[in-house]
Amino acid sequence: MTVRAWAELLRVSALFTVPGDALAGAAATGGRPDRGTAFAVGASLCLYEAGMALNDWADRDEDAVDRPHRPIPSGRIAPGAALAAAGALTAAGLGLAARAGRPALAVATGLAATVWAYDLRLKHTPAGPAAMAAARGLDLLLGATATATGAAKRAAGSGARTGPGPGSGSRTGKGSRAASGSSAASASGSRTGSASASHARGLVRAALPAAGLLGAHTYAVTAVSRHEAQGGSTAAPLAALAATAALGAAALRERRGPGDASPDAGRGRKGESHRSHRPPATPASLAPRLLRTALTGSYFRTAAGPLIHAALNPSPPLTQRAVGGGIRAMIPLQAALAARAGAAGSGLAVMGLVPLARTLARKVSLT
Repeated sequence: MTVRAWAELLRVSALFTVPGDALAGAAATGGRPDRGTAFAVGASLCLYEAGMALNDWADRDEDAVDRPHRPIPSGRIAPGAALAAAGALTAAGLGLAARAGRPALAVATGLAATVWAYDLRLKHTPAGPAAMAAARGLDLLLGATATATGAAKRAAGSGARTGPGPGSGSRTGKGSRAASGSSAASASGSRTGSASASHARGLVRAALPAAGLLGAHTYAVTAVSRHEAQGGSTAAPLAALAATAALGAAALRERRGPGDASPDAGRGRKGESHRSHRPPATPASLAPRLLRTALTGSYFRTAAGPLIHAALNPSPPLTQRAVGGGIRAMIPLQAALAARAGAAGSGLAVMGLVPLARTLARKVSLT
C-alpha cells in the first residue's frame, strides 16, 4: 500500500472541487466565512474521501473486470483497508461538523447517510444520479448551516450582553424586584435565542437555490458517468450539455433578495415603465456583473467542450474525459454562485483552486 495507491483510491485530484461547496453556501447566507465554515470545509473533505474509498470497495468486483488497474483489484490496497478508511473518514467528518454546532451535525449526518446509501445501494439504480445530486446539495447546505449557526450564536451573545447587568436587581434592595429582574432577563435571553435560531433558518433557506443549481449539475455529470466504462451513450452527454447551458444562464441572473422590487414596480396604470431613478452604471457597479460573467463562462467552457466530443464520439475515453470536465467545472460553478451572492472574494478564492486541481489531475485521474 503506497502513497500513490491511496491517492488513486481517494482521487485526491478531485478534492479541490469540495471547499467551494461550503464557501458558496456561506456566501448564499450573506455572511462571511468564519470558524464554522472552516469546520464545514473539513467535514466535507472527510466525507468526500470516505465516499471515494467506499465507492471502490463496493465496486471491487466490477473494477476487476472493467478497471483492473484500480488500487483494490490490482492488489495495491486491501479491501478491508479501504472499508476501514471509509469508516474512519466518516467519523472524522461528523466530528468536525459537530464542532460547528448541532444543526451542522444534522446536515452532515444526512450527507453521510446519502453517501453510504449511494455507494452501497443506489449507485446502479435509477435513483443514483438523484442521490449524488442530493449529496452535493447537502454539502453546500452544510457550509450555509455552519456559517448561519455561527452568526446566530454571535447575535445571541450580543443580545445577552445588552441585557441587565449583574447585580442590577440587588441594587433595588428588594428581593421581589431582583427575582423579577432575573426572570425578565431570562425571558429576554430566551426570546433572543429563539429569534437568532429563526434568523439562522432563514439564512439557510436562502442557500437552497444555490444548492439546487449545484445539485442539478451533479445530476447531469453522474448521468454521463454511468456510461464511462463502456461508452455508447450520445443522449447523456447531449442532455448534460443542455443542462450546462441552462445552469449557466441561471448563474448569470442576479439573485433577488426579499427587499427587491417586484418586476412590475414602477409601471404606470397602462403598463408603461417610468424612468428608473437608479444611478448610472459605473466601473465599480459593473465589476461584479463582469466577474460573474467571466466565472460563468469558465464554467461553461470547462464542461461543454468535453461533452460535445463525447456526444460526437461516445467512446469510453471521451466519455471519461467528459465526466472529468464536469467534475472540474464544479469549481467555476461554485465561484459563480458565490459571486452571484455578492461574495466576489470567495468566488476568486475558489477559482484559485483551479490551477492546483489541473496540476494534480495530470498525475492522478479524476475518475
